[in-house]
Amino acid sequence: MAQARINRSGGTGAIHLERVQTRYHPDEPPVLSGFNLQVQDGEIVCLLGPSGVGKTTALRVIAGFERVINGYVRLSGRLVGSPFIHVPPHERALGLVFQSYALFPHLTVVQNVQFGIKDASESDKRRRSLEILDMCGILEYADRDVHELSGGEQQRVALARAIAPDSVAVLLDEPFSNLDPSLVVELRRQVKDIIHEAGKTAILVTHDRETAFLTSDRVAVMRGGRVEQIGTAEEVYAGPVSPHVARVIGRSSFIEGTYRDGRVFTEAGEFPAVAANGYKIVDGEEVSALMRASELRLRRHDTRGSEEDGWTLEPFAPCGVDCRCVARIASREFHGDFTDFSVRLPSGDTFRVRNRSHGVALPDGAPVTITAVRGANVIVYPKDAR
Repeated sequence: MAQARINRSGGTGAIHLERVQTRYHPDEPPVLSGFNLQVQDGEIVCLLGPSGVGKTTALRVIAGFERVINGYVRLSGRLVGSPFIHVPPHERALGLVFQSYALFPHLTVVQNVQFGIKDASESDKRRRSLEILDMCGILEYADRDVHELSGGEQQRVALARAIAPDSVAVLLDEPFSNLDPSLVVELRRQVKDIIHEAGKTAILVTHDRETAFLTSDRVAVMRGGRVEQIGTAEEVYAGPVSPHVARVIGRSSFIEGTYRDGRVFTEAGEFPAVAANGYKIVDGEEVSALMRASELRLRRHDTRGSEEDGWTLEPFAPCGVDCRCVARIASREFHGDFTDFSVRLPSGDTFRVRNRSHGVALPDGAPVTITAVRGANVIVYPKDAR
């Protein structure tokens, strides 16, 4: 049975980091600097980004393994970290799930789960542990040794152990990195459902965008020791505030162009365009255009304006470029329902376009026209945006 979510945090959220700064060595630059994050009760937030941006460090600061040299860390409104206060990890009431699971090999599954439950009789600990194991779908393994379990089953034991105590939140550090990819697809959804059913708050660290999208309520994209953008997966994907965010949340290519009257003129063609959130783009400005494979389409180039694949093809002459300067197919990757094409422009630059596989055949070297999917806008950034 799902537990009711109790709002214990007031206005600060279950987890609140404000202007946090920390470093590992006094002579080194800060790993986190100006880090801000607020997580509400019952919410799952993913810290997403490539290696080295400070994701795991942020988790370690929340857990109390790293000290704060500037800023504040609050759990359910309680100040646990600042330049003057440092509450040790064992007093922060947090559940932890590590990459390596960190299970006790000499204990059974149920003994591992009840290990962190305090201030209860042995019978109550076992009852609570069995309830959690049932919730996690592994009740049948309660009295087995952990080494008898598969990697996915051990990961669920680790999650059960983290949520069994009356913790403020659960912190998960790359929880799927050591699992077979075939297990990850199913386990991501299970973990999200288990955390929500238990009424827990959670922060999950990952470098994998699919994991972030499928397991979280909000995604916080990190860069240089701080959160650059946070929102639902749909919000962040639809409106990345920088080229960095766009690259983190999906395979993206950028080409230079000129913005004019709601359109961008590039070497690849002319496309409807919209300025990225937070930027004001004026007519005539040089821009960087985000070219997403799924929002573009290829059609065999035809300067005669004939119809092919249900579309009328116009001569390929963006910005007055001679129509002899056409893009060509550099390579193809067949994926069944769709094919990923690498398209080479006259300048030699390449980017990806995804077409349905049952469309017109486009062999390597074929000249092509590139268009935007109906209703899609190319997102443009100032030329020097990063």
